[in-house]
Amino acid sequence: MTILTPHRSGGRAARRAARAAPLADHLRPVRPGQSGGTYTPLTQAGMDRIHQAALDALEQIGLADAPPSGIAHMTRAGAILGDDGRVRFPRALIEDAIAKANRSVTLHARDPRHDLHLSGTKVHYGTAGAAVHLVDVDGRTYRECGVQDLHDAARICDQLDNLHFVQRPMVCRDIPDNLEMDLNTIYACCAGTTKHVGVSFTEPSFVPHGLEMLHMIAGGEDKWRERPFVSNSNCFVVPPMKFATESCLVMEALIEGGMPILLLSAGQAGATAPAPIAGAIVQAVAECLAGLVYVNAIKPGHPAIFGTWPFVSDLRTGAMSGGSGEQALLTAGCAQMHAFSGLPGGAAAGIADSKLPDMQAGWQQAMSNVMAGMSGLNMVYEAAGMHASLLGFCLESLILGDDLIGQALRCVRGIEVTEDSVSLEVMRATCIGGPGHYLGSDQWPSSVDVLNSRPRGHDPKHDARVASDLVYYHPHRSRRSYLSDFVRGLHSFAAAPQPTIYCRMDIVSYHAAVCCGPIVSGSRVSQAGKPV
Repeated sequence: MTILTPHRSGGRAARRAARAAPLADHLRPVRPGQSGGTYTPLTQAGMDRIHQAALDALEQIGLADAPPSGIAHMTRAGAILGDDGRVRFPRALIEDAIAKANRSVTLHARDPRHDLHLSGTKVHYGTAGAAVHLVDVDGRTYRECGVQDLHDAARICDQLDNLHFVQRPMVCRDIPDNLEMDLNTIYACCAGTTKHVGVSFTEPSFVPHGLEMLHMIAGGEDKWRERPFVSNSNCFVVPPMKFATESCLVMEALIEGGMPILLLSAGQAGATAPAPIAGAIVQAVAECLAGLVYVNAIKPGHPAIFGTWPFVSDLRTGAMSGGSGEQALLTAGCAQMHAFSGLPGGAAAGIADSKLPDMQAGWQQAMSNVMAGMSGLNMVYEAAGMHASLLGFCLESLILGDDLIGQALRCVRGIEVTEDSVSLEVMRATCIGGPGHYLGSDQWPSSVDVLNSRPRGHDPKHDARVASDLVYYHPHRSRRSYLSDFVRGLHSFAAAPQPTIYCRMDIVSYHAAVCCGPIVSGSRVSQAGKPV
Protein backbone atom coordinates (compact mmCIF):
# COMPACT_ATOMS: atom_id res chain seq x y z
CA MET A 1 0.00 0.00 0.00
CA THR A 2 1.35 3.39 -1.00
CA ILE A 3 0.96 6.17 1.51
CA LEU A 4 0.74 9.63 -0.02
CA THR A 5 2.30 12.32 2.12
CA PRO A 6 1.16 15.93 1.55
CA HIS A 7 3.72 18.23 0.00
CA ARG A 8 4.56 21.55 1.57
CA SER A 9 2.73 24.35 -0.11
CA GLY A 10 5.03 25.86 -2.68
CA GLY A 11 8.30 24.74 -1.12
CA ARG A 12 11.46 26.84 -1.26
CA ALA A 13 10.34 28.92 -4.24
CA ALA A 14 7.14 29.90 -2.44
CA ARG A 15 9.03 30.89 0.69
CA ARG A 16 11.42 33.05 -1.32
CA ALA A 17 8.48 34.66 -3.12
CA ALA A 18 6.83 35.33 0.22
CA ARG A 19 9.89 37.09 1.54
CA ALA A 20 10.19 39.19 -1.64
CA ALA A 21 6.52 40.13 -1.90
CA PRO A 22 5.26 43.45 -0.53
CA LEU A 23 3.40 43.26 2.74
CA ALA A 24 -0.29 43.92 2.94
CA ASP A 25 -1.23 47.22 4.54
CA HIS A 26 -2.35 45.60 7.78
CA LEU A 27 1.04 43.87 8.17
CA ARG A 28 3.26 46.87 7.39
CA PRO A 29 5.39 47.96 10.35
CA VAL A 30 5.42 51.58 9.16
CA ARG A 31 2.90 53.72 7.27
CA PRO A 32 2.14 57.37 6.46
CA GLY A 33 0.80 59.56 9.22
CA GLN A 34 2.38 57.88 12.23
CA SER A 35 2.55 60.23 15.21
CA GLY A 36 5.89 61.55 16.39
CA GLY A 37 6.63 64.19 18.98
CA THR A 38 8.79 62.15 21.34
CA TYR A 39 11.93 64.16 20.52
CA THR A 40 11.80 67.67 22.00
CA PRO A 41 15.02 69.70 21.81
CA LEU A 42 13.12 72.83 22.89
CA THR A 43 11.80 73.07 26.45
CA GLN A 44 8.35 74.47 27.16
CA ALA A 45 10.00 77.67 28.38
CA GLY A 46 12.05 77.82 25.18
CA MET A 47 8.97 77.49 23.00
CA ASP A 48 7.16 80.18 24.99
CA ARG A 49 10.10 82.55 24.56
CA ILE A 50 10.40 81.91 20.82
CA HIS A 51 6.67 82.50 20.36
CA GLN A 52 6.72 85.76 22.29
CA ALA A 53 9.82 86.94 20.40
CA ALA A 54 8.07 86.23 17.10
CA LEU A 55 5.04 88.26 18.21
CA ASP A 56 7.35 91.11 19.26
CA ALA A 57 9.07 91.02 15.85
CA LEU A 58 5.75 91.23 14.01
CA GLU A 59 4.42 94.01 16.22
CA GLN A 60 7.58 96.13 16.33
CA ILE A 61 9.45 95.37 13.08
CA GLY A 62 6.82 94.08 10.67
CA LEU A 63 7.34 93.14 7.04
CA ALA A 64 8.12 95.35 4.04
CA ASP A 65 7.29 95.16 0.31
CA ALA A 66 3.75 93.80 0.46
CA PRO A 67 1.82 94.29 -2.80
CA PRO A 68 -1.04 96.84 -2.68
CA SER A 69 -3.63 94.05 -2.78
CA GLY A 70 -1.92 92.30 0.13
CA ILE A 71 -1.79 95.52 2.14
CA ALA A 72 -5.52 95.95 1.55
CA HIS A 73 -6.28 92.39 2.70
CA MET A 74 -4.08 92.53 5.81
CA THR A 75 -5.04 96.02 6.98
CA ARG A 76 -8.70 95.12 6.57
CA ALA A 77 -8.02 92.21 8.95
CA GLY A 78 -6.34 94.51 11.50
CA ALA A 79 -2.71 94.92 10.43
CA ILE A 80 -1.18 98.40 10.49
CA LEU A 81 0.63 100.04 7.56
CA GLY A 82 3.38 102.31 8.87
CA ASP A 83 4.78 105.47 7.30
CA ASP A 84 7.90 103.46 6.46
CA GLY A 85 5.84 101.11 4.26
CA ARG A 86 6.15 98.16 6.64
CA VAL A 87 3.07 96.18 7.65
CA ARG A 88 2.95 95.50 11.40
CA PHE A 89 0.77 92.99 13.16
CA PRO A 90 -0.75 93.56 16.62
CA ARG A 91 -0.41 90.59 18.97
CA ALA A 92 -4.16 90.16 19.20
CA LEU A 93 -4.40 89.86 15.41
CA ILE A 94 -1.80 87.08 15.34
CA GLU A 95 -3.38 85.16 18.21
CA ASP A 96 -6.78 85.47 16.52
CA ALA A 97 -5.34 84.18 13.21
CA ILE A 98 -3.80 81.17 14.97
CA ALA A 99 -7.12 80.40 16.67
CA LYS A 100 -9.12 80.61 13.42
CA ALA A 101 -6.63 78.84 11.12
CA ASN A 102 -7.35 75.46 9.57
CA ARG A 103 -5.73 72.98 11.97
CA SER A 104 -6.57 69.77 10.17
CA VAL A 105 -5.51 70.09 6.55
CA THR A 106 -5.94 67.24 4.07
CA LEU A 107 -3.64 67.25 1.07
CA HIS A 108 -5.50 65.22 -1.51
CA ALA A 109 -3.95 62.90 -4.06
CA ARG A 110 -5.29 61.71 -7.40
CA ASP A 111 -5.52 58.30 -5.75
CA PRO A 112 -7.41 58.74 -2.45
CA ARG A 113 -5.27 55.99 -0.89
CA HIS A 114 -2.43 58.53 -0.83
CA ASP A 115 -4.32 61.40 0.84
CA LEU A 116 -2.26 63.11 3.57
CA HIS A 117 -4.06 64.09 6.75
CA LEU A 118 -2.04 66.79 8.49
CA SER A 119 -2.91 67.25 12.11
CA GLY A 120 -1.21 66.92 15.45
CA THR A 121 2.17 65.23 15.08
CA LYS A 122 1.37 62.95 12.12
CA VAL A 123 4.51 62.50 9.99
CA HIS A 124 4.83 62.30 6.19
CA TYR A 125 8.00 62.22 4.08
CA GLY A 126 8.47 63.43 0.51
CA THR A 127 10.65 65.23 -1.98
CA ALA A 128 11.17 68.93 -2.66
CA GLY A 129 13.83 71.35 -3.77
CA ALA A 130 14.97 73.11 -6.87
CA ALA A 131 18.12 71.26 -7.88
CA VAL A 132 19.65 72.43 -11.14
CA HIS A 133 21.82 69.36 -11.70
CA LEU A 134 21.31 65.61 -11.85
CA VAL A 135 23.88 63.29 -10.32
CA ASP A 136 25.38 60.67 -12.62
CA VAL A 137 26.69 58.08 -10.17
CA ASP A 138 28.32 55.94 -12.89
CA GLY A 139 30.45 58.77 -14.19
CA ARG A 140 30.63 60.55 -10.83
CA THR A 141 29.62 63.72 -12.64
CA TYR A 142 26.82 66.29 -12.69
CA ARG A 143 24.73 67.44 -15.65
CA GLU A 144 21.85 69.84 -16.06
CA CYS A 145 18.47 68.23 -15.38
CA GLY A 146 15.45 68.36 -17.68
CA VAL A 147 11.74 67.62 -17.80
CA GLN A 148 12.33 63.94 -18.59
CA ASP A 149 14.42 63.63 -15.42
CA LEU A 150 11.61 65.21 -13.41
CA HIS A 151 9.10 62.78 -14.88
CA ASP A 152 11.42 59.86 -14.09
CA ALA A 153 11.74 61.04 -10.49
CA ALA A 154 7.94 61.26 -10.12
CA ARG A 155 7.52 57.75 -11.49
CA ILE A 156 10.12 56.34 -9.13
CA CYS A 157 8.47 58.09 -6.17
CA ASP A 158 5.13 56.63 -7.19
CA GLN A 159 6.54 53.14 -6.58
CA LEU A 160 8.24 53.88 -3.25
CA ASP A 161 6.19 53.18 -0.13
CA ASN A 162 7.94 55.58 2.21
CA LEU A 163 7.79 58.68 0.02
CA HIS A 164 4.29 59.97 0.62
CA PHE A 165 4.21 63.02 -1.66
CA VAL A 166 6.12 64.44 -4.62
CA GLN A 167 7.03 68.08 -4.52
CA ARG A 168 9.08 69.14 -7.53
CA PRO A 169 12.70 68.28 -6.63
CA MET A 170 14.45 69.82 -9.64
CA VAL A 171 14.19 72.56 -12.23
CA CYS A 172 13.62 71.75 -15.90
CA ARG A 173 16.73 73.44 -17.30
CA ASP A 174 15.92 72.28 -20.84
CA ILE A 175 12.87 74.57 -21.10
CA PRO A 176 14.00 78.22 -21.22
CA ASP A 177 10.52 79.74 -21.35
CA ASN A 178 9.17 80.11 -17.82
CA LEU A 179 5.52 79.48 -18.73
CA GLU A 180 6.44 76.34 -20.61
CA MET A 181 8.59 75.24 -17.70
CA ASP A 182 5.83 75.73 -15.13
CA LEU A 183 3.22 73.87 -17.19
CA ASN A 184 5.53 71.03 -18.09
CA THR A 185 6.58 70.73 -14.45
CA ILE A 186 2.96 70.28 -13.39
CA TYR A 187 2.27 67.75 -16.07
CA ALA A 188 5.49 65.76 -15.66
CA CYS A 189 4.76 65.35 -11.95
CA CYS A 190 1.04 64.58 -12.31
CA ALA A 191 1.66 62.12 -15.14
CA GLY A 192 4.32 60.35 -13.10
CA THR A 193 2.52 59.84 -9.81
CA THR A 194 -0.93 59.58 -8.26
CA LYS A 195 0.40 60.91 -4.95
CA HIS A 196 0.02 64.53 -3.84
CA VAL A 197 2.14 66.92 -5.88
CA GLY A 198 3.72 70.26 -4.96
CA VAL A 199 4.73 72.85 -7.58
CA SER A 200 5.61 76.53 -7.93
CA PHE A 201 4.59 79.30 -10.33
CA THR A 202 7.12 81.80 -11.64
CA GLU A 203 4.69 84.64 -12.34
CA PRO A 204 1.08 85.48 -11.38
CA SER A 205 -0.01 85.52 -15.04
CA PHE A 206 0.87 81.82 -15.32
CA VAL A 207 -1.63 80.76 -12.68
CA PRO A 208 -4.76 80.66 -14.92
CA HIS A 209 -2.96 78.40 -17.41
CA GLY A 210 -1.87 76.05 -14.66
CA LEU A 211 -5.32 75.93 -13.10
CA GLU A 212 -6.90 75.18 -16.49
CA MET A 213 -4.58 72.22 -16.85
CA LEU A 214 -5.44 70.97 -13.37
CA HIS A 215 -9.16 71.32 -14.03
CA MET A 216 -8.76 69.07 -17.04
CA ILE A 217 -6.80 66.48 -15.09
CA ALA A 218 -9.44 66.49 -12.37
CA GLY A 219 -12.34 66.30 -14.83
CA GLY A 220 -13.68 69.80 -14.23
CA GLU A 221 -13.24 72.78 -11.96
CA ASP A 222 -15.81 71.47 -9.48
CA LYS A 223 -13.94 68.18 -9.09
CA TRP A 224 -10.65 70.04 -8.71
CA ARG A 225 -12.06 72.26 -5.95
CA GLU A 226 -13.49 69.20 -4.22
CA ARG A 227 -10.13 67.38 -4.19
CA PRO A 228 -7.19 69.68 -5.07
CA PHE A 229 -4.31 67.22 -5.57
CA VAL A 230 -1.60 69.83 -6.18
CA SER A 231 -0.36 72.39 -3.66
CA ASN A 232 1.68 75.52 -4.20
CA SER A 233 5.13 75.84 -2.68
CA ASN A 234 5.17 79.59 -2.20
CA CYS A 235 8.24 81.55 -1.12
CA PHE A 236 6.07 84.48 -0.10
CA VAL A 237 8.86 86.19 1.85
CA VAL A 238 12.39 87.31 1.08
CA PRO A 239 14.14 87.02 4.44
CA PRO A 240 14.75 88.98 6.51
CA MET A 241 11.18 90.22 7.07
CA LYS A 242 10.15 91.27 3.57
CA PHE A 243 7.32 90.03 1.39
CA ALA A 244 8.18 88.64 -2.05
CA THR A 245 5.80 90.80 -4.08
CA GLU A 246 5.36 88.54 -7.14
CA SER A 247 5.03 85.39 -5.07
CA CYS A 248 2.37 87.06 -2.94
CA LEU A 249 0.35 87.81 -6.06
CA VAL A 250 0.73 84.16 -7.13
CA MET A 251 -0.51 83.13 -3.69
CA GLU A 252 -3.55 85.39 -3.89
CA ALA A 253 -4.53 83.96 -7.28
CA LEU A 254 -4.09 80.36 -6.14
CA ILE A 255 -6.12 80.87 -2.97
CA GLU A 256 -8.97 82.07 -5.17
CA GLY A 257 -8.32 79.03 -7.38
CA GLY A 258 -8.70 76.62 -4.47
CA MET A 259 -5.09 75.40 -4.22
CA PRO A 260 -3.53 74.64 -0.80
CA ILE A 261 -0.58 76.88 0.05
CA LEU A 262 2.78 76.04 1.59
CA LEU A 263 3.89 79.27 3.29
CA LEU A 264 7.62 78.89 2.82
CA SER A 265 10.16 80.95 4.74
CA ALA A 266 13.69 79.86 3.83
CA GLY A 267 16.13 82.14 5.61
CA GLN A 268 19.74 81.06 5.93
CA ALA A 269 21.16 81.35 9.44
CA GLY A 270 24.07 83.75 9.48
CA ALA A 271 23.13 85.30 6.13
CA THR A 272 19.42 86.10 5.79
CA ALA A 273 18.44 84.95 9.29
CA PRO A 274 20.08 85.34 12.72
CA ALA A 275 23.04 82.99 13.24
CA PRO A 276 21.85 81.37 16.52
CA ILE A 277 19.47 78.45 16.03
CA ALA A 278 16.83 80.01 18.29
CA GLY A 279 17.02 83.33 16.41
CA ALA A 280 16.61 81.63 13.03
CA ILE A 281 13.50 79.86 14.33
CA VAL A 282 12.09 83.13 15.71
CA GLN A 283 12.38 84.85 12.33
CA ALA A 284 10.92 81.90 10.41
CA VAL A 285 7.97 81.64 12.82
CA ALA A 286 7.34 85.39 12.62
CA GLU A 287 7.38 85.40 8.80
CA CYS A 288 5.04 82.41 8.57
CA LEU A 289 2.65 83.92 11.11
CA ALA A 290 2.45 86.99 8.88
CA GLY A 291 1.67 84.66 5.98
CA LEU A 292 -1.03 82.98 8.04
CA VAL A 293 -2.73 86.35 8.61
CA TYR A 294 -2.40 87.08 4.88
CA VAL A 295 -4.01 83.79 3.80
CA ASN A 296 -6.87 83.93 6.27
CA ALA A 297 -7.56 87.59 5.45
CA ILE A 298 -8.22 86.50 1.86
CA LYS A 299 -10.14 83.31 2.67
CA PRO A 300 -10.63 82.27 6.31
CA GLY A 301 -9.76 78.64 6.92
CA HIS A 302 -8.01 78.13 3.59
CA PRO A 303 -5.61 75.13 3.80
CA ALA A 304 -2.14 76.49 4.55
CA ILE A 305 0.99 74.70 5.70
CA PHE A 306 3.26 76.50 8.14
CA GLY A 307 6.50 76.17 6.20
CA THR A 308 9.36 77.22 8.45
CA TRP A 309 12.42 76.19 6.43
CA PRO A 310 15.45 77.93 7.94
CA PHE A 311 18.78 76.65 6.67
CA VAL A 312 22.29 76.69 8.12
CA SER A 313 25.43 78.43 6.91
CA ASP A 314 28.95 77.23 7.51
CA LEU A 315 30.22 80.43 9.10
CA ARG A 316 33.77 79.67 7.98
CA THR A 317 32.85 79.80 4.30
CA GLY A 318 29.30 81.17 4.09
CA ALA A 319 28.19 78.05 2.22
CA MET A 320 24.97 76.26 3.07
CA SER A 321 25.34 73.15 5.22
CA GLY A 322 22.10 71.21 4.88
CA GLY A 323 23.58 68.00 6.28
CA SER A 324 24.84 69.48 9.54
CA GLY A 325 23.67 68.67 13.05
CA GLU A 326 22.55 72.27 13.38
CA GLN A 327 20.21 71.83 10.40
CA ALA A 328 18.67 68.76 12.03
CA LEU A 329 18.14 70.72 15.24
CA LEU A 330 16.62 73.66 13.36
CA THR A 331 14.09 71.40 11.67
CA ALA A 332 13.17 69.60 14.90
CA GLY A 333 12.76 72.92 16.70
CA CYS A 334 10.47 74.19 13.93
CA ALA A 335 8.35 71.05 14.26
CA GLN A 336 7.91 71.79 17.94
CA MET A 337 6.81 75.35 17.18
CA HIS A 338 4.20 74.03 14.74
CA ALA A 339 2.79 71.79 17.46
CA PHE A 340 3.02 74.67 19.97
CA SER A 341 0.53 76.66 17.88
CA GLY A 342 -1.41 73.59 16.75
CA LEU A 343 -0.75 74.35 13.08
CA PRO A 344 0.01 71.86 10.31
CA GLY A 345 3.58 72.48 9.27
CA GLY A 346 6.53 71.38 7.20
CA ALA A 347 10.28 71.86 7.10
CA ALA A 348 13.34 70.50 5.33
CA ALA A 349 15.34 67.41 6.29
CA GLY A 350 17.26 64.66 4.55
CA ILE A 351 19.64 67.02 2.75
CA ALA A 352 23.19 65.80 2.12
CA ASP A 353 26.17 68.07 1.65
CA SER A 354 27.92 65.15 0.00
CA LYS A 355 28.00 65.28 -3.78
CA LEU A 356 27.33 61.56 -4.24
CA PRO A 357 25.27 58.85 -2.49
CA ASP A 358 28.07 57.72 -0.22
CA MET A 359 28.57 57.12 3.49
CA GLN A 360 28.55 60.83 4.29
CA ALA A 361 25.24 61.27 2.47
CA GLY A 362 23.76 58.31 4.31
CA TRP A 363 24.47 59.48 7.83
CA GLN A 364 23.54 63.10 7.08
CA GLN A 365 20.20 62.10 5.56
CA ALA A 366 19.46 59.60 8.32
CA MET A 367 20.26 61.98 11.17
CA SER A 368 17.95 64.78 10.09
CA ASN A 369 15.16 62.51 8.81
CA VAL A 370 15.00 60.61 12.10
CA MET A 371 15.06 63.80 14.18
CA ALA A 372 12.40 65.45 12.01
CA GLY A 373 10.10 62.45 12.23
CA MET A 374 10.53 61.92 15.95
CA SER A 375 9.84 65.62 16.57
CA GLY A 376 6.43 65.15 14.90
CA LEU A 377 6.96 67.20 11.73
CA ASN A 378 3.84 66.85 9.55
CA MET A 379 5.60 67.31 6.20
CA VAL A 380 9.27 66.39 5.90
CA TYR A 381 10.35 67.98 2.65
CA GLU A 382 13.53 67.18 0.69
CA ALA A 383 13.74 63.87 2.55
CA ALA A 384 15.32 61.89 -0.30
CA GLY A 385 17.52 62.45 -3.32
CA MET A 386 19.10 65.83 -2.46
CA HIS A 387 22.87 66.26 -2.63
CA ALA A 388 25.43 69.07 -2.72
CA SER A 389 23.35 71.18 -0.31
CA LEU A 390 20.34 71.14 -2.70
CA LEU A 391 22.30 71.76 -5.91
CA GLY A 392 22.18 68.15 -7.11
CA PHE A 393 19.41 65.56 -7.31
CA CYS A 394 20.04 61.82 -7.62
CA LEU A 395 17.52 59.24 -8.87
CA GLU A 396 19.46 56.42 -7.24
CA SER A 397 19.29 58.24 -3.92
CA LEU A 398 15.50 58.16 -4.08
CA ILE A 399 15.64 54.39 -3.75
CA LEU A 400 18.32 54.47 -1.07
CA GLY A 401 16.37 57.21 0.72
CA ASP A 402 13.14 55.22 0.66
CA ASP A 403 14.79 52.45 2.64
CA LEU A 404 16.40 54.95 4.99
CA ILE A 405 13.07 56.71 5.59
CA GLY A 406 11.47 53.36 6.37
CA GLN A 407 13.95 53.00 9.21
CA ALA A 408 13.20 56.57 10.33
CA LEU A 409 9.47 55.80 10.35
CA ARG A 410 10.14 52.77 12.53
CA CYS A 411 11.83 55.11 15.01
CA VAL A 412 8.82 57.43 14.81
CA ARG A 413 6.49 54.54 15.57
CA GLY A 414 8.27 54.02 18.88
CA ILE A 415 7.70 51.16 21.32
CA GLU A 416 4.18 49.92 21.91
CA VAL A 417 3.61 48.68 25.45
CA THR A 418 0.51 46.46 25.76
CA GLU A 419 -0.39 43.30 27.59
CA ASP A 420 0.42 41.36 24.43
CA SER A 421 3.69 43.15 23.73
CA VAL A 422 5.17 42.62 27.22
CA SER A 423 4.90 38.93 26.31
CA LEU A 424 4.61 37.47 29.80
CA GLU A 425 2.37 34.58 28.75
CA VAL A 426 4.60 33.79 25.78
CA MET A 427 7.63 33.77 28.08
CA ARG A 428 5.81 31.45 30.47
CA ALA A 429 4.82 29.01 27.72
CA THR A 430 8.32 29.05 26.25
CA CYS A 431 10.30 28.65 29.45
CA ILE A 432 8.03 26.22 31.35
CA GLY A 433 7.47 23.08 29.34
CA GLY A 434 8.13 24.81 26.06
CA PRO A 435 10.96 24.62 23.50
CA GLY A 436 13.14 27.20 25.27
CA HIS A 437 13.19 29.59 22.31
CA TYR A 438 10.73 31.84 20.49
CA LEU A 439 11.30 30.66 16.93
CA GLY A 440 8.01 29.58 15.43
CA SER A 441 5.91 31.18 18.16
CA ASP A 442 2.63 32.92 17.41
CA GLN A 443 4.49 36.23 17.49
CA TRP A 444 6.17 35.29 14.21
CA PRO A 445 4.01 35.70 11.08
CA SER A 446 3.93 32.48 9.10
CA SER A 447 4.99 32.21 5.49
CA VAL A 448 1.36 31.42 4.68
CA ASP A 449 0.29 34.75 6.23
CA VAL A 450 2.87 36.61 4.16
CA LEU A 451 1.89 34.78 0.98
CA ASN A 452 -1.75 35.58 1.57
CA SER A 453 -0.86 39.24 2.02
CA ARG A 454 0.41 39.59 -1.54
CA PRO A 455 -1.74 41.78 -3.76
CA ARG A 456 -4.01 39.90 -6.14
CA GLY A 457 -2.55 39.49 -9.59
CA HIS A 458 0.99 40.23 -8.44
CA ASP A 459 3.56 38.72 -10.78
CA PRO A 460 7.19 39.26 -9.68
CA LYS A 461 8.37 38.40 -13.20
CA HIS A 462 6.18 41.04 -14.80
CA ASP A 463 8.26 43.53 -16.78
CA ALA A 464 6.12 46.62 -17.04
CA ARG A 465 7.59 48.98 -19.56
CA VAL A 466 5.68 52.13 -20.29
CA ALA A 467 6.02 54.54 -23.15
CA SER A 468 4.55 57.67 -21.62
CA ASP A 469 3.11 60.37 -23.84
CA LEU A 470 3.86 63.66 -22.18
CA VAL A 471 2.81 66.92 -23.73
CA TYR A 472 5.44 69.48 -24.41
CA TYR A 473 3.80 72.91 -24.35
CA HIS A 474 4.86 74.94 -27.35
CA PRO A 475 4.03 78.66 -27.61
CA HIS A 476 3.29 78.44 -31.34
CA ARG A 477 0.58 75.81 -30.96
CA SER A 478 -3.01 76.75 -30.27
CA ARG A 479 -4.18 76.35 -26.71
CA ARG A 480 -7.03 74.06 -27.75
CA SER A 481 -4.70 71.80 -29.70
CA TYR A 482 -2.36 71.68 -26.74
CA LEU A 483 -5.14 70.87 -24.31
CA SER A 484 -6.58 68.14 -26.53
CA ASP A 485 -3.19 66.47 -26.81
CA PHE A 486 -2.76 66.88 -23.10
CA VAL A 487 -5.97 65.01 -22.31
CA ARG A 488 -5.16 62.21 -24.75
CA GLY A 489 -1.71 61.85 -23.23
CA LEU A 490 -3.13 61.76 -19.73
CA HIS A 491 -5.68 59.09 -20.59
CA SER A 492 -3.12 56.90 -22.37
CA PHE A 493 -0.80 57.14 -19.40
CA ALA A 494 -3.57 56.29 -16.95
CA ALA A 495 -4.49 53.21 -18.98
CA ALA A 496 -0.92 51.93 -19.20
CA PRO A 497 0.64 49.53 -16.68
CA GLN A 498 2.67 51.18 -13.97
CA PRO A 499 6.47 51.15 -14.33
CA THR A 500 8.74 48.78 -12.50
CA ILE A 501 11.94 50.05 -10.92
CA TYR A 502 14.97 47.90 -11.39
CA CYS A 503 17.86 48.01 -8.97
CA ARG A 504 21.18 46.26 -8.71
CA MET A 505 23.89 46.84 -6.18
CA ASP A 506 27.59 46.83 -6.94
CA ILE A 507 30.61 47.89 -4.97
CA VAL A 508 30.10 51.62 -5.04
CA SER A 509 26.48 52.48 -5.77
CA TYR A 510 22.92 51.59 -6.57
CA HIS A 511 21.67 52.00 -10.08
CA ALA A 512 18.06 52.59 -11.04
CA ALA A 513 17.06 51.86 -14.62
CA VAL A 514 13.68 53.43 -15.28
CA CYS A 515 11.88 52.82 -18.54
CA CYS A 516 10.36 56.13 -19.60
CA GLY A 517 9.29 57.34 -22.99
CA PRO A 518 10.32 60.66 -24.52
CA ILE A 519 8.37 63.88 -24.28
CA VAL A 520 6.11 64.51 -27.26
CA SER A 521 4.36 67.47 -28.80
CA GLY A 522 2.96 66.38 -32.14
CA SER A 523 6.48 65.29 -32.99
CA ARG A 524 8.95 63.61 -30.71
CA VAL A 525 11.51 65.65 -28.84
CA SER A 526 14.78 64.70 -27.27
CA GLN A 527 15.53 64.80 -23.57
CA ALA A 528 16.83 68.29 -24.21
CA GLY A 529 13.32 69.26 -25.28
CA LYS A 530 14.22 69.71 -28.95
CA PRO A 531 12.22 68.17 -31.83
CA VAL A 532 13.83 65.13 -33.41
